[in-house]
Order: sequence, then structure tokens, then C-alpha cells
Amino acid sequence: MTDIAVIGAGIAGLVCAQQLTQAGYPVIIIDKSRGVGGRLATRRLHDTKADHGTCYLKPKGEILQRLINLLVEKGDLEVWTDNLHVKNNSSSLVDNPQSSLPYTAPEGMNVMAKFLAQGLEIHRGEHVKSINLDSHNQWSLNSETNKEFTVGAVVVAIPAPQAVMLLESGSGNFLDNNFLKELRSVEYYPALTVMSGYPDSIEQPEWKAITFKDNPELGWIGLDSSKRKNPLQPHFVIHSSADFAEKNFESEDLQQVGREILENAAINVNLPWLNNPQWMQVHRWRYAFPKTPLQQTCLPADTSSPLVFCGDWCGGNLVESAILSGIAAAEHINSKLQQRELPGIDFLDVL
Repeated sequence: MTDIAVIGAGIAGLVCAQQLTQAGYPVIIIDKSRGVGGRLATRRLHDTKADHGTCYLKPKGEILQRLINLLVEKGDLEVWTDNLHVKNNSSSLVDNPQSSLPYTAPEGMNVMAKFLAQGLEIHRGEHVKSINLDSHNQWSLNSETNKEFTVGAVVVAIPAPQAVMLLESGSGNFLDNNFLKELRSVEYYPALTVMSGYPDSIEQPEWKAITFKDNPELGWIGLDSSKRKNPLQPHFVIHSSADFAEKNFESEDLQQVGREILENAAINVNLPWLNNPQWMQVHRWRYAFPKTPLQQTCLPADTSSPLVFCGDWCGGNLVESAILSGIAAAEHINSKLQQRELPGIDFLDVL
């Protein structure tokens, strides 16, 4: 038996687990994936890496800035560019100088998650399929591999719709309808992401990234290879618009959908060769961005044993929101247990 289980190894779950671990609680993280970081994701492909989730970090608050500063000192993050461009449907490319500089990771954006995962006990490849409260007021978590975890407190740090499905697969009688209604109110935008590589003989664009405004097919394009040290070839990451993703998300021919995204990108940025990649991969993000985030940093449940929900869908929709939500969830769990002294966010403690 462990004191606390955190379901989900995204940024919110990792930050929450670090806070509780540093306060002396026995904590485990359970995640269905082989890696950590959630949408702070990097894929290895064709002798390179591509950030097919979060493409860069732009700190707005002190806590994320402190973490970024530490990772810059370690050499894991660096400033990408001072100008991220914007394109409206009816206009040419518009410069958009940044007041807050975007940071990227030469080795992939999931370096932040790997840093936060240091020293934590993480059970990977374990998809929790049900959560129940037993007669001894202990939480019983059962995974698809038939493993059972018994804990005194639970933090659910996954997208809200997945949390709803998790609760519905258990007995569910420990939560009232109003709580479930609030959890169900959180909706997400989907996205389809194309990663594509090209010969090194092409003439690369001067821009690093473009955000598309009100484009029916496209959301964002970035020259992902410009983040890498000595890239072997240029490659791009392209995110679709939410509308396009909703219409094509369940398509059986995902490669054809990817080609359609590339075709639209080639026209919109006036790079005809973009439509003829040497290689291409397409990724579905069912829960890409919270459409209706809650206006609170975490969602505690009124249960006899501590249970709290957190993620970037609490208080916003950014990496920064996920960090603050993880901190808030740790504070709630601590208040319900022995009320130990939480260390506060000092990322040097992770080292």
C-alpha cells in the first residue's frame, strides 16, 4: 500500500508528485504511456526528433520562468526566435515580435517532463480502468493489466473527459451528480498533427513558425528542424485547425488527411514543395486544447478519502496552468492528510 497515487504523468501530475514526495509522502504515478509529459511530447523518427505536441514555451508567470531559467542553465532549453509570425486568410505574413521569448529544446520538448520525473516512482504502460472506494475508505485502482493499487489518496491528472470515463467504469457512487456535471462540462478541441521531412537541397524559409488566424484547415506550422543541433534535413510540424480535426478525426485514411493538410499548408505559405515530402507521419490529438476550462486551479471531490482532479483544464489551457494546477492539487491532498510542510516550488530540489 502507498499513501498517494497520481494517475497521469503529464506536467500537472509530475509537479504534484514532486511536491508530495519532497514533503515525505510515499507517492506513485501510474500512466498508460511508455513515456512522460502528456502533450509535452517529442517523437523520434528518421534520425531526428519532432515536437508534435507543445511546440515551444512562453512563460507568463514566475514559477514557469524559474523552471525555464534552470533548464536554460542546464543547456536543455534555449530561446528559439524573437519573431513568431501570424497569417490571416486575407493578408500576407505579418511579423509578430515577442514580448515574452519562446523557448525550445534541442533534444525535444519532453526534456522538461523528464526533468520533473527524476526520483519519482512511475508505473508506465499501466492504463487505470477503474477507481473504487472500499469499505475501509481506501482507494482501489485497477489497471488493464490486472494490477491493483491500494492507496489512501488519489490525484487524477488526466484530461477531464478521460477522468469522466474512468469514474464511470467504477462504482461511481462516491461522487454526487453535481460534481460529475462540473467535470463533464470541460470540453476539448482536437487536433491533427503532420510531421514531414524534405531533402536538404530545398531553400528553407526565413520564418521559424506561423500561426494561422481563422483558417478553416490550418492552425500552426513550424520549421521544427530549426530547433535541432546540426539537423540532417529540414522537417516541419503542422497542426490542423480544430474545425478540420473535428471533421476528419475518425477518418480511416489518416495519411490522406495528412496529405490534405500539407497541400493546404503549401498553398498558404507559398512553398509548393511542401506538398512533396520524403516522409510524413500523422498524429491524432483527441484532447489537444481545453475548450471550456474551469476557473479554478484544481477540482477536489467531497469524499471520505482524499480525491482531487487537476490538469491544464483547471484555470487555463497552457503548460503554466498545468504546473499551477499540480501545485494546488498537492496542497489539497496535504491539507486532507497529515498537513506536513510542503517544500514550495524549488525546482533545484528535483536535481
